[in-house]
Amino acid sequence: MAEAIRVQKAIARSGLMSRRRAEEAIAEGRVAIDGRKAVLGDRVDIDTEKVLLDGVALPVKPGLETHLLYKPRGVISTADDRRGRSTVVDLVKTTARVFPVGRLDADSEGLILVSNDGDLTNLVTHPSHGITKKYTVLVLGKLNKAEVRRLVAGVELDDGPARALSAAIVGTSPGRTMIEMTMGEGRNREIRRMFEVLGHDVVRLVRTAIGPITDQHLEPGESRLLEPAEILALNQAAKRE
Repeated sequence: MAEAIRVQKAIARSGLMSRRRAEEAIAEGRVAIDGRKAVLGDRVDIDTEKVLLDGVALPVKPGLETHLLYKPRGVISTADDRRGRSTVVDLVKTTARVFPVGRLDADSEGLILVSNDGDLTNLVTHPSHGITKKYTVLVLGKLNKAEVRRLVAGVELDDGPARALSAAIVGTSPGRTMIEMTMGEGRNREIRRMFEVLGHDVVRLVRTAIGPITDQHLEPGESRLLEPAEILALNQAAKRE
């Protein structure tokens, strides 16, 4: 068990605000420890207790890392691969033991989180928390409005119905259509299988956002640490139980 530390020090460690600003937040009644309102002078065991700011849990444990990676096509969304293929963990520059947060199939590309934060992993991956993912999808053929409506209304797959939270055509070219979709879950190759039902093959699939997290500057294979404010935004975006 770690030695308990002042709660304002724990908040300052998260990088979200200075210790002085944390003290002000405590005085304003915005900080809680495991659900009880904190007061100046309180200590917190960061290994066993949760610190919340405005009802949102803060990543106060030392050593937590969450990286945002642009996964290239052909890279596997696992920590290791028995066949020796490149994995998302291989691409993140860290000495910490980190794991992919959710999956992005090998033929797809785009944003994926790699982290050793178990609470954040559960937050992002469990559908009950409502963290959506946004994709840009290029398909063969001309998609009509009725087919776009079917994506949102739902199509039947072999493992049950699947639907997009939103879908819109954002571009066309001869023999191809580009669609932007928002999904609330991420079953294996779900988007590709949805388009197969509609009779369209996916040419390219790019995940462009994870909840409020996006980055248009990352190139394939590049990663960066999430900012504390981005981690807070993920927590704020989650459905409150």
